[in-house]
Amino acid sequence: MKEVIPNSISKNIFHLLYSTAAASFLNALVLIYLASYLEAFHYGMFSVVLASAMVMGYFTDAGLTEIAIREGSKKEADRVAILSSYLKVRALLLLLTLAGGACYISFFYNDNPELTKLAYCLTIPMVFGLAFQGIGTMFFQLVQKMQYIGFIKMFTALLLICTLAMSMFLSLTPVIVCFLYGFSYFIAGIFALVLVARHIPFRLDVPFLPGFLKNFTSFMLSGLLFIITPQLGPIILEKTLTLKEVGLFAVAYRIPQALQQLPLIVAGAYRPVMFTHFHRKRMDQHVDLNVTLIKLMAICGMVITIPLFYLSDEIILFLFGESWLLSSQALKILSLLLLIQAVGVGLADGLTTRGLQKFRTGIQLFSVLTGIAVYIFFSNTYGITGGALAA
Repeated sequence: MKEVIPNSISKNIFHLLYSTAAASFLNALVLIYLASYLEAFHYGMFSVVLASAMVMGYFTDAGLTEIAIREGSKKEADRVAILSSYLKVRALLLLLTLAGGACYISFFYNDNPELTKLAYCLTIPMVFGLAFQGIGTMFFQLVQKMQYIGFIKMFTALLLICTLAMSMFLSLTPVIVCFLYGFSYFIAGIFALVLVARHIPFRLDVPFLPGFLKNFTSFMLSGLLFIITPQLGPIILEKTLTLKEVGLFAVAYRIPQALQQLPLIVAGAYRPVMFTHFHRKRMDQHVDLNVTLIKLMAICGMVITIPLFYLSDEIILFLFGESWLLSSQALKILSLLLLIQAVGVGLADGLTTRGLQKFRTGIQLFSVLTGIAVYIFFSNTYGITGGALAA
């Protein structure tokens, strides 16, 4: 493996900030034009399938990234062995995810052939792509070279814009559009693997690292709950609202969902350093960093929330047009998620980096179970606004 000199926290935050801001902006453009191209009914279908694909994509990781960072932050860690163990488990999870995803699609979407076809076309290439991108994200977090994570995000966003432009120019069907959307992730995943291969060899002949899967269940459940929470809306609302209403909800939901990546940048830069302080028994430094992280996360959350809350009508009208104004009330409510989640993630990372993952997992499990019930009740009673309140 080539010698890699880690960046400082401030440098990593800078790299992640500009790349995530640019990628989020480009992704938002894709979703805006996709909504206008597909219209509410097919955009509702796309949102439901995209939510399922994101959850399946997580199953190919299942908390392995956090485990790899934990092991890599230990003194004299063997990063070649860590990557080898990580790849072996991730390959197995990818196969299990594809099999489980096929069963899920066949069972839950069997009454809608068009939705089933669209689901397969989007999820298969996208799940592969998310798995490959995850390998790159893990490695560059581990070596604290976040600019490469930025390259992967930017490359993905640019591919999405190119495929969308081609789809609109050729007037392609929604099924083909969704396939190209997922295929963009696949190509970006290959790009991520190439970047990693330039820094470290992929060696599967290295023995499995002892203790690599310690606390795997807790990390897996916590990560699953973290990824499934923002996807609960489209998945559950598909059963309680019409697909057109799901499309209207999704338009409002995508804006804060894209912008929430900005506070998470700060957490991503701090987490490896906090792990290192904990492993080396520097608890005072760990606490100081955690307090700083929470303050920065709260400021980021407030800065983004305020304009979304007070200008929701104007934002929807400017981005999507008058026909989507029914989404503005939902956007006003959903904007509060940004502040709540920003502070919550800062607190939760303090638990994870101190080996207290089980407490974080318990809170997330309660949130998801409560959320399912609330989504069903509120959306049945208050429609799109109820879905936003449930979130």
